[in-house]
Amino acid sequence: MITDTWLHPSLILICGALLLPFFKGMARRTFLILIPVLTFINVWQFSPEGMWGAVNFLDWQLIFGRIDRLSQVFAYIMSLMCIIGTLYGLHVEDDLQHIAAWTYVAGSLGVIYAGDFLVLFLFWEVMAFSSVFLVWFRKRENSLAIGFRYLLVHTAGGLILLAGILLRFKETGGDISFVHLDVTNPSLYTYLIMAGFMLNAAVPPLHSWLPDAYGEATVTGAVFMCAFTTKTAIYALARGLAGMEILVPFGVVMALYGVVYAVLENDCRRLLAWHIISQVGYMVAGVGIGTELAINGACAHAFAHILYKGLLFMGCGSVVHMTGKSKFTELGGLYKKMPLTFVFTLIGGLSISAFPLFSGFVSKSMIIAAGFEKHIYWAGFLLTLASAGTFLHTGLKVPYFIWFGKNNCSQETWDKAADPPWNMQAAMFIASFLCILIGSYTPYLYKMLPNPVEYHPYTAYHLSETMQILLFTALGFFLLLKKLAPEPKISLDLDWFYRFGGRGFLWLAKKPIQFVDSCVGEIYRVVGLGSLMTVSDFWSWFDWHGIDGVVDGIARSVRTLGDTVRRAQNGQMQFNIFWAATIAACLLITYVFS
Repeated sequence: MITDTWLHPSLILICGALLLPFFKGMARRTFLILIPVLTFINVWQFSPEGMWGAVNFLDWQLIFGRIDRLSQVFAYIMSLMCIIGTLYGLHVEDDLQHIAAWTYVAGSLGVIYAGDFLVLFLFWEVMAFSSVFLVWFRKRENSLAIGFRYLLVHTAGGLILLAGILLRFKETGGDISFVHLDVTNPSLYTYLIMAGFMLNAAVPPLHSWLPDAYGEATVTGAVFMCAFTTKTAIYALARGLAGMEILVPFGVVMALYGVVYAVLENDCRRLLAWHIISQVGYMVAGVGIGTELAINGACAHAFAHILYKGLLFMGCGSVVHMTGKSKFTELGGLYKKMPLTFVFTLIGGLSISAFPLFSGFVSKSMIIAAGFEKHIYWAGFLLTLASAGTFLHTGLKVPYFIWFGKNNCSQETWDKAADPPWNMQAAMFIASFLCILIGSYTPYLYKMLPNPVEYHPYTAYHLSETMQILLFTALGFFLLLKKLAPEPKISLDLDWFYRFGGRGFLWLAKKPIQFVDSCVGEIYRVVGLGSLMTVSDFWSWFDWHGIDGVVDGIARSVRTLGDTVRRAQNGQMQFNIFWAATIAACLLITYVFS
């Protein structure tokens, strides 16, 4: 059934973004909260499944609203995170940051509700071109370059996705509907569409844009960015490519790769960004496994991840907002100055580490269990290993080296440190409460999942296994504390190879261009400019001396040409004249024998 009477939640956010500059003072703050709340209510009230918001465009019928359980669970948490993120940034006076953030969320919700590939691509690009401003608005020395890199990578991913969509359109006789693709006998367009989705999911080797951009974004912008781009990609993979087996090794590599680089990181927000890659790896692997339990696990983990990762970015962002510092080597001992921020960040760390009674415990384990259930034992064991690394750096390293450990704060940093404004604390409190609610009362989340849930996380085996992993990881952390102490260093990543290759390509490309430009320039200077100067000198003398001075004018012109020849003979232009003459001779020979 297709119904036209439907108000798209993205439309609420976009209209709110356009109207925001007209509100000032208390009315502005009320409006900032009102628009995300209306968006959430609009998402929450649509329970009937079906196709909504059909628009006829050329020969296509575009579907802007496909409502089912899969789209609703993602739309629910993203609209909820929009409320939390806007509340967290309520103190920001720059309207442009809020406009960019709301447009970004609108793009994400547009992808989630898209019923065809054309609508999906439209909102996919809206996400990329709006979120880049959340990096640029940081206005630091590197912000512009990092933002352009982010935009270029996502533009390339969009073009790959568009190529896959066009190939599918041709091979299927004009079908643009966004449905599950054939993953048993994939075509070229299937791989291209998958690659476009995977780039937004930050799958290695095209992943380095994520820690660069999220670590450089504004304090509030990073809270939005960590929640939407990668999880929207997970939704797209789950909708169109569930059961694509090649996604399983990609996801496992992501889970381990992100953990390794997070352990090495010295910047707290970059550490959290690296760990997004690890956690999204679980979801990618779950989509690749493709069973009902695995898809439920991927959706549940995306839901939980948006909350606890947003909470962690809010906690570390509060430190950056109050102190101006984000490196572990410039922080330490702040529990006395920022006690509430410490508690909220600790809750986020326990949630992401899958500690019992916290959200990660009831979501991450579903994916691991699905791997064992499908007899993909290597994936299950490696994902379990990655969970130990998660607790090591996010559950232990982040709280310890910011709030405890050696105090590396300068006097200025120490004096500025304090818990952030009330709105930032309120946003962190809401996210903390939801992290505990999801972990303690599983029906809240499990009832929203797309497939029936027959999974029970609080079994004796699962509890004992989890506690053993966590306790032994904590023991190893404190035994190796000196080895794990952060250092100001640079860790080379896979992007070094294509960055180096890009520089080499530009170097090679410039040489022929410089050579041809030099030759053409000399031809012009010797032939064109010399001739013009000769004629100019002649008419100058002719105008001054009249008919009687023609002889003098000719003599002057001859002397001018003689000076040009002598300069060439003196070696000032020998090299370029030689090559210019060579090119001219080649052209002449080509013309004669053609």
